[in-house]
Amino acid sequence: MSKISTEKEQLQNPIVHTRADPWVYLHTDGFYYFTGSVPGYQAIEIRRAKSLNELENGEKKIVWYAHDEGPLSQLIWAPEIHFIRDSWYIYFAASDDAEVRDQKHHHRMFVIENNHVDPFKGEWTEKGQVVTQFESFSLDATVFEHRDKLYYVWAQQDPRIPGNSNLYISEMADPWTLKGKQTLLSIPEYPWEKIGFMVNEGPAVIIRNNKVFITYSGSATDENYAMGLLWAEENADLLNGFSWHKNVDPVFKTSERNAQYGPGHNSFTKNNEGEDVLIYHARPEKNQTGDPLANPNRHAIAQVFTWDEAGFPVFGEPVPNIKSEEKVME
Repeated sequence: MSKISTEKEQLQNPIVHTRADPWVYLHTDGFYYFTGSVPGYQAIEIRRAKSLNELENGEKKIVWYAHDEGPLSQLIWAPEIHFIRDSWYIYFAASDDAEVRDQKHHHRMFVIENNHVDPFKGEWTEKGQVVTQFESFSLDATVFEHRDKLYYVWAQQDPRIPGNSNLYISEMADPWTLKGKQTLLSIPEYPWEKIGFMVNEGPAVIIRNNKVFITYSGSATDENYAMGLLWAEENADLLNGFSWHKNVDPVFKTSERNAQYGPGHNSFTKNNEGEDVLIYHARPEKNQTGDPLANPNRHAIAQVFTWDEAGFPVFGEPVPNIKSEEKVME
């Protein structure tokens, strides 16, 4: 896969094959940094390239391996790479058992840190578990800075609320420690969020048009997976649950016409022209048999999106993949 040499680069999807939960971060050095769930779920890999199309064959490195045993040994899911206050951080979830998933044996959230200016150099050190106000299944953390405060948004199970996971927000004392109250943002309540499993997970934040938007994903990770939207006014108290609003319907869902099934667990970036880009994973076909989480055919897709007159994102329909023979070679 290589870059198209035209005035405007055309995205060549998938931008990275077999990487679910894709996260892209455009740094000040001009590189796109990419990470996602590695099939087998035993390592964290980062990639970088000067364009989204070059990530498939860009520089890559395994920066962390699962432990042989214990809470960091199994099912390494959904890493995100962030540059916060002059250091690099990767947030991810891990479990101590690949099969047993109950209150004790299930995912918790962790952080690794690299103080080197180049995340491909230096040493990644474990900062430990991100501890929330109750101990239960938790995953899919993201962070964002707003008005000089650092916030953490994640998915967690509450035994008092039916379903697998809800969305929460908290302020952070530092990039690995929560402080103050944690606020419930959303629970699986609408039919589209409860197909197969009752799930709200995979949050991602984008601040535009005087609003803070959080996209998230709901339902099982097969073709029913889809994206929802929360929003608050930019000047609102983000830790006040009444500040947040929720879209009744999904804002991004399966396109059978374009053979993109179960789009979700997204991130946001910009292309070389400065347009907003949605990064998400999707399957090129419905999951045929077995646990969809064991099927590695979720690929990272990128597509430009726009905004409506009210200042809300318009994601449209998932775009079709480009067949290999259609990709322009150097």
